[in-house]
Amino acid sequence: MNAEKALNNENSANQSVDIDYTLTHVPHSARKNWIAIFAVLLGFTFLATTMSAGANLGTAFNFSDLLSILMIGSIILSIYVALLCWISAKTGLNTILLARYSLGKIGSKWSDIVLGGTQVFWYAVQSAYMGTVFTQALGLENYYVPITIFFSLFFGAFAIWGTRGMEIVAYASIPAFLYLAYKIPALSIESAGGLKNMFLIEPTTTFSFTAAVTIVIGTFISGGTNAPNWARFAKTPKVGFMTGFLSFFIGTIVMSLSGMMGGLALQQGDMVEILFKMGIIVMGIIILIFNIWTTNTATAYSFGVAGAEFFNKPNKVPFVIGGLIIATVMAAFGIYEIFIPFLITLGIFIPPLGGLIIGDYLYTWRKSFPKIEHVKFRTVRYANLIAYVLATLGAYLSSKFEIGIPALNGVVLAIVLVYIMNTVFKLLGISDFHEITDQPENESTVYYDNSKTTIQQ
Repeated sequence: MNAEKALNNENSANQSVDIDYTLTHVPHSARKNWIAIFAVLLGFTFLATTMSAGANLGTAFNFSDLLSILMIGSIILSIYVALLCWISAKTGLNTILLARYSLGKIGSKWSDIVLGGTQVFWYAVQSAYMGTVFTQALGLENYYVPITIFFSLFFGAFAIWGTRGMEIVAYASIPAFLYLAYKIPALSIESAGGLKNMFLIEPTTTFSFTAAVTIVIGTFISGGTNAPNWARFAKTPKVGFMTGFLSFFIGTIVMSLSGMMGGLALQQGDMVEILFKMGIIVMGIIILIFNIWTTNTATAYSFGVAGAEFFNKPNKVPFVIGGLIIATVMAAFGIYEIFIPFLITLGIFIPPLGGLIIGDYLYTWRKSFPKIEHVKFRTVRYANLIAYVLATLGAYLSSKFEIGIPALNGVVLAIVLVYIMNTVFKLLGISDFHEITDQPENESTVYYDNSKTTIQQ
């Protein structure tokens, strides 16, 4: 009896360590209502820095071009995110574990570094922006460092709480989001003297069209690639796809358009100055607090998951704390100055990774996926690694020579190259697939499909 009680206590302890299923499939019993997932993903797109990026673009294009840039970037990004969310809901796996299938046990560490590292950097940028806005608005520039440190640690604390903490923050931020969606565009139109006059304003700076689309995509691409961290809790792949698409499409339109219209109407690329001139700095600060709170909580969760996979530990908390310390130090020392170049870099180097996961899922696994405990992972899947490197190179060259849209090029190239490289390896007789182990006698492969395990003969 005592032994049984001890075993139950041990099982309970193990479950309490990894309530977010960091290193395994999310079971059917833990799947969530679509509203909760949609709220978290929408909250993830509440990027104040996206408004700032939009304001920069608002000074470089007329209103018609801005709408075209926004629509193209939003559709590309949302479809990309939706496909990843569909795969994650189908498999119950987060982005990092999906990358383990695509790149292998050691190869996937690159995705940990890329996604986890960029999320730490992104967290630092957001915290630095919050510190800058708050101190400038209240005339507390001399207290930038302690105020930035406070906000950075405060936002990240909710990620330690897990998905439940993020849901609470997301719901709390909805009123601010709705206010923002109305107020800044309305004041921008008023400042321009009417909507017709918005189309007549001439830009005062220059920017290439493809670079502008890349920036729109780049503001969300790192977070979008991490969207499976929450979409894996969706009850069906269809729900995962729809919540991923709608949340990022709505979020991108609202946040980018608000910044674009403010920047265009006032010909001002500094979002703080725009809020000052519009006379809504106090409400603006309140909005930005909720805005960055939702984003940074989800961001901290993402780099915690990446760290847990990198070190193969079923507990994200130590890695959330470690990432918070690094990001807070970066924020305190003014990382925000390299924001725009950072966005362009994200829009080039991260999409091929998502494209690789999509391509590998369609080519290798198709509609079935082996449970992670039944897979003996290869150290590196070289065919996919080569596909990723070539796709990234293609995205970079297309950016350098302004050929098409680099982010879209990277995704498409990765998907196509997965097929090409794996076919070449097959023709050469090179085995580059994982070994499926521990399968029942007289049965082929055990696959995971949402709530049940099915057998494919």
